[in-house]
Amino acid sequence: MSKRIRSQRRGKGSPTYTSPSHTGKGGVEHREDEVAGTVVDIVHDPARTAPVAIVEFDDGEERNVLAPEGVSVGDDIEVGIEAPVEPGNTLPLREIPEGVPIYNIELEPGDGGKIARSSGTYAFIVTHESDKTRVRLPSKNFKDMDPDCRATIGQVAGGGRTDKEFEKAGQVHHKARSEGKLYPKTSAIAMNAVDHPFGGSTKPGRPKTVSKDASPGSKVGSISPKRTGRGED
Repeated sequence: MSKRIRSQRRGKGSPTYTSPSHTGKGGVEHREDEVAGTVVDIVHDPARTAPVAIVEFDDGEERNVLAPEGVSVGDDIEVGIEAPVEPGNTLPLREIPEGVPIYNIELEPGDGGKIARSSGTYAFIVTHESDKTRVRLPSKNFKDMDPDCRATIGQVAGGGRTDKEFEKAGQVHHKARSEGKLYPKTSAIAMNAVDHPFGGSTKPGRPKTVSKDASPGSKVGSISPKRTGRGED
């Protein structure tokens, strides 16, 4: 009898394939009011690639904030339209000059921040127009955004993380485990035919396109793709 393939085991939702989100420090959303605060600690967040700064605001609330490069314990940060353009401060895009690095950018005003949140990443404003602001994303793509969307000045701390090599397999295992992935992972074509639809040869051996209504045991490869093959120029 054949075993259940990897996609079936992942779909079950067991702890082996679930990211341990309970180890995280919580959200890092922007505050919606105008307020100032002080960085009281900078901690490691197992659920993120970047460190988190714990900020105590003037109204007594403590909140997690993505730590930017150059900010340390004891520094003051501000949120609001009147905040100066300095690392760690959060302002609407319309108030940020062109060319200034920014991160944790909102996609829609008030959503708390969605873009450029990984360690070492940043975006910057290219141009301001009356009804939109063009932003160059970390992917080098350009996106027109609502000028009322907020962002934090600076670059996310923890840059250079991907430049460090893994020294042993155990480090890769722990990284994969924190992301709810399994390591090491056997290639499908390296399996026996009884263990996977692609097994038993050096290539799949049959079309990889699969209907979305296929059984879980055969749902591998390109699942209900809109198109296949090389795109037209």
